[in-house]
Amino acid sequence: MTPRLDAFGLVVADMARSLAFYRRLGLAIPAEADSAPHAEHTLPGGVRLMWDTVETVRSFDPDWSPPDGAQVSLAFRCADPAEVDSVFAAMTAAGADARLKPWDAPWGQRYAVLLDPDGNGVDLYAPLPPPAA
Repeated sequence: MTPRLDAFGLVVADMARSLAFYRRLGLAIPAEADSAPHAEHTLPGGVRLMWDTVETVRSFDPDWSPPDGAQVSLAFRCADPAEVDSVFAAMTAAGADARLKPWDAPWGQRYAVLLDPDGNGVDLYAPLPPPAA
């Protein structure tokens, strides 16, 4: 058997705060997960995004400590450039930290970067329309 990517996880300081952030991005995570030590959400295609509290990780790895700086970035595709701007505005209005405001990237996408409550990068992007000929 060849191993396949099945899930990826984030270690969070405050489960409820982290899950609220990802709910605002459209993930349907049940409210009862806010008080759980572990939560997960199955993404389209079957890969799971998982969250574990610091206490949960330390229960099996007592010497674990958070790395310096963000170690992961998640990217959310938006329908179009206007949605990048509107999602960014809604998320920052709800208290999300802005890392990079929306801009037209030279690689042909409208792009913006938020930080989740634990400092992980959360990119928003959408293809730019092709240049007029």
